[in-house]
Amino acid sequence: MKISVFGAGAYGLAISLALAKNGHDITIWTENLNKELEYKETKSLKSVLNVDLPNNIKISSSYEEVLNKTNLIFIVTTSKYVADICDGINVFYKKSIPICIATKGLEENSLDLLSNVVTNKLNTKNVAVISGPTFAIDMANNEPVALALAATNNRTKNIILKTLPGDTLKLRPTEDLIGIQICGSVKNIFAIASGILEGLGYSDSTRSFLINESLHDIKHIIKYLGGNPKTILSFAGIGDLLLTCSSKKSRNFSFGYCIGNTKSKEKIKEFLQNNTVEGYYTLQTIHNLLKKKKINIELVNVIYDIVYNNHNPYELAKFLITKE
Repeated sequence: MKISVFGAGAYGLAISLALAKNGHDITIWTENLNKELEYKETKSLKSVLNVDLPNNIKISSSYEEVLNKTNLIFIVTTSKYVADICDGINVFYKKSIPICIATKGLEENSLDLLSNVVTNKLNTKNVAVISGPTFAIDMANNEPVALALAATNNRTKNIILKTLPGDTLKLRPTEDLIGIQICGSVKNIFAIASGILEGLGYSDSTRSFLINESLHDIKHIIKYLGGNPKTILSFAGIGDLLLTCSSKKSRNFSFGYCIGNTKSKEKIKEFLQNNTVEGYYTLQTIHNLLKKKKINIELVNVIYDIVYNNHNPYELAKFLITKE
C-alpha cells in the first residue's frame, strides 16, 4: 500500500518506520528543504532520529508527489500546522482516502478538535485519531508500545488496523473520538506541571499526587466537552499521562523542569526556542476553550498562571493541598 505521512519530525519518522516494517511504501512530506536534501544525500534523517531508513521510505517537499496514488494519509505535524497542511493538500486530496491524525493537541485559532479541523477543511468523513504512551525513539527501536484508535467509520478504522499494528505495536480501538483527543492534548499540560514539581525538588510522592488529581480533571474535561470519561482508562489516557509525567524524554516534562529548576526567564525562553513543546501551546488553547465554555478547572488555571503569567512555581504544590 502507498501511504503518505505529513511530518518529518521524530514521531513522523517513527510512524513511518512502523508502517514500512509492515511492507508498505511510505512517502514523507516535509516543508524543510534541508531535511529533503539530507535524505537525498544520505538516505536517512539522522539529524532528527538516529536510525536507518529502509528503502521503502522516501522524503519529499512536494504535496503532489507525496499524495500521488496514495491509499492512506497520516498527519504527524504539530497541532498548529494541521490546518495549513489541509489547505496545502486540498487540491490533490480525494475524499475517499482515509486520514489518520497522530498529532496531539487542539487547533489554536478555532479551539477545535483536530478531527473536526480535518473533516471541515477537506470535506471528508474518513478520519481517525491515534494516541497513546509512545516516545518516538522507543517506537523506532521496536520496543513494545500501544496506541488507542478511534475513527469516524468502520472502514477507516479497519484500514488502519490492517496497516499500522505489528509485532511490537498494538492498536486498541475505542468509540470515543472526542475523549482520545482530549486525553492526548491535556496530558501535555499536566506533564509540564509534573516537570515543574521535579524541577523544584519535590518527591515522586508529590508528583503522584499531581497525576492523581490530573486524572480527575481530565475526566471532567472529557465529560464537559462531550466525550466518555471512561476513556481516561485507555492507552490515550492514563497510559500516556503516566509516561509524559515521569520521563525527561518528554519535552513537556523537561520544559516544566526548566521552569521549576532554573526560574530564569531567559533559559525558559531559550528552551522554547530550541524545542517543540506541544503542551505550551495546548495550555493556552485549553485555557481559552475552558474559559469560553465557562468550565472552571482550577489546576489548569494554576499551571497557566505559572507558565504564562510568571507566578511562583511553588504555588502548584500549595494548590494541590487546598484543591477540593
